[in-house]
Amino acid sequence: MLFACGLSNYSISLFHLMNHAFFKALLFLSSGVIIHALLDEQDMRKMGGLVKLLPFTYLMILIGSLALMGFPFLTGFYSKDVLLELGSVNFVVMGIFCYLLNIITASCTAFYSFRLFYLTFYTKTNSNKPIMSNLHEASFFMLVALLTLCFGSIFFGYIAKDIYAGLGSDILNYGFGILPSNVLILESEYLPSIIKNIPFIISICGVVLSIIIMLYFRIFDYSNLFIKKNYLLINKLLFDFYFIFSYK
Repeated sequence: MLFACGLSNYSISLFHLMNHAFFKALLFLSSGVIIHALLDEQDMRKMGGLVKLLPFTYLMILIGSLALMGFPFLTGFYSKDVLLELGSVNFVVMGIFCYLLNIITASCTAFYSFRLFYLTFYTKTNSNKPIMSNLHEASFFMLVALLTLCFGSIFFGYIAKDIYAGLGSDILNYGFGILPSNVLILESEYLPSIIKNIPFIISICGVVLSIIIMLYFRIFDYSNLFIKKNYLLINKLLFDFYFIFSYK
């Protein structure tokens, strides 16, 4: 969103803000359902095996994660891709540098989204039997909220794309003065297909890399040797300790 503001495309930034509200809220609420079901457990390494026990939450996180990654025709796709396309037609050194950073970020997003998905739902469970035997889905009102956000995560981008990102759209033009040199929506519309597909390709690469690491190099997540050698990483660089100490 800040990247779009830096390109003076405020309507696209607002568009992504609204899209982001749907799928990120869906992910947060779904994560809350899982944490509550596991009696407040928040360490993904102590989860696993929830795909059959929490099928509705599984579906919600799947849709939210795909929208977050900018999967084609979900809400995130319509704003995330146009953001990256606008960056690719800003032919200055700093613009290209920021575009490459955002491409790398898109790959990282796909990487950690699949890692969350795999550790939470598909890997062998590391939780206690009493906790797993008492798992349950959220209440009816929470399910309604999740369904509402799910609908927005699937359809809102398509419904609002012409309002915020369509050619000739003048939304916000009355509130912000945008120089003609910064109006890049036309150039981005007619980019070659290979450039338009780069974000999707990069996201797929992030997912593939995550699969390879999760399936063949899980020592990086679970081995005692790794934990002992990376005490600072496992404990978040001791940030919590310093945070509490600063208040004292």
